[in-house]
Amino acid sequence: MAVLENLLYTKDHEWIKVEGSKAYIGVTDHAQKLLGDIVYVELPEVDTDFEKGDVLGVIESVKAAADIYIAISGTVVEINEELIDNPAAINEAAYDNWMIAIEIKDENELNELLSPKDYEEICNEEE
Repeated sequence: MAVLENLLYTKDHEWIKVEGSKAYIGVTDHAQKLLGDIVYVELPEVDTDFEKGDVLGVIESVKAAADIYIAISGTVVEINEELIDNPAAINEAAYDNWMIAIEIKDENELNELLSPKDYEEICNEEE
């Protein structure tokens, strides 16, 4: 299981990469392993506003379907269109294939996210 040091994480197995006032969001390596072969990803439209905890999309695999929850409030400024046509890219490289990029609304919400060490501990408890 890969956990990258330059990212923040959620208990729901999403990763967040902050670049200035923008955040890239994807699902973790641990999540893609749990899901198995990913066959479908539903992403929101650009300019969609989200509050922390909202469902931002759906990810489906041959084993299960799961809602993806947004961990911080913001407005979608970009979606990774490649995942619509090739959702399996998440299985191939979870940390290279972000799902959406948002303009962060409240930077204080970042303080509630997990450090790489804390996320790794949660994953180890689940195994």
